[in-house]
Amino acid sequence: MMSRILDIHFIQWTGLTVSLTLAIVLMLINVPRTEYAKKLTRAKTTIATNFMVGAFIFGYTLYHSELPDYENFSAITMLIITAFSSIIMSYSLINLMQPRYIDASRFMISVFILFFVSAVLTESFFSDDKRLHKITLIVAITMYAIQNSYLIIIFDKAYKKSLELLEKYYDEDEKHKLKWIRFCYILTMLTTMFVIVYMFIPKELIKIYTAFYILYLIYFTGNFISFLGSHKLLLDAFGHSAFSRQGALRKRRQAKRKTDETAAVIAGSGNTDDVNQEFNAIEQALKKWVSQKKYREYDKSREEVAHELGTTREMLHLYFTEKVGQDFRSWRTDLRINDAKEMLLDKRDTSINLIGEMVGFSDRSNFHRQFTKLVGCSPKKWRDTGGNTEFC
Repeated sequence: MMSRILDIHFIQWTGLTVSLTLAIVLMLINVPRTEYAKKLTRAKTTIATNFMVGAFIFGYTLYHSELPDYENFSAITMLIITAFSSIIMSYSLINLMQPRYIDASRFMISVFILFFVSAVLTESFFSDDKRLHKITLIVAITMYAIQNSYLIIIFDKAYKKSLELLEKYYDEDEKHKLKWIRFCYILTMLTTMFVIVYMFIPKELIKIYTAFYILYLIYFTGNFISFLGSHKLLLDAFGHSAFSRQGALRKRRQAKRKTDETAAVIAGSGNTDDVNQEFNAIEQALKKWVSQKKYREYDKSREEVAHELGTTREMLHLYFTEKVGQDFRSWRTDLRINDAKEMLLDKRDTSINLIGEMVGFSDRSNFHRQFTKLVGCSPKKWRDTGGNTEFC
């Protein structure tokens, strides 16, 4: 039984079945038909296509299972599978975050070139000229490495841009919502590029790599499906950005103009009565907002918070700059941490992570980091010492 499981044909049949099954599962998942969910649907479709390509190549490899040099042929086809995987997955994940970084025409050209190189590499394997095959293989590997290096650079830029977008849209740390994309992309590139190593070591080990690649497909798909169920935060931020560029800029400009006028008044160029009245209204709204413990709510945009307070995002920012001397995000974090300090001592039977969530932190690592930064010790130590700062 064990020898059958370790048989390369069995592993490749498993790879074919898993790839095809995952592709079908992804295609059957429905994504809400909204303007800003279109790129999520595109990402889902291209990833499913990638799995179908992998299933086809696995099938093509098994079709030639009677070859005397089958392990070497399997290594070649795995190189082709991972080459397609790296470019298609990169296109999907990069466009999920920043659509303008890789356009469809450039992507299709890259796929066509990859298909041509793969065809030449396969044909050279079946030719009698081993020197030609070796040269073709070296050229293919070189192009593969250059392609992946370029994609990694593009992904890094898109990822950083997306973090900036989330930072601008939300008033709390939401970077962890994108970490899975970065981790899975790193895993994708490590998995796909590691096949190059197999070009220079005994090909009998290709079955181990193939088994690992199958596990990677399952892991990635699980994370992606989980993201499909909780994509609202990312789409809200990206959708807001696109919407602003297409039509809502007028509103933002009006709000900014009002804020600029207010700033001019503060600078001494006009009557301060209206400004003080506006600030007083914000102050009263904030007191009510705090008494209702609204600061515990998370996943809210700055516009949503400002709307709750009866003002604009720009005016709220100006109020905290001029009156509080602290930005809204830091001020709200202080409220949450102070709330957590009391709850840690009053609710000792409640887990620390649950308390962090109750006071408004959607990510436990962010809660522990912010608590330690502001209090000087971890939430656990605060609870264990009874809130005695001398032991922090």
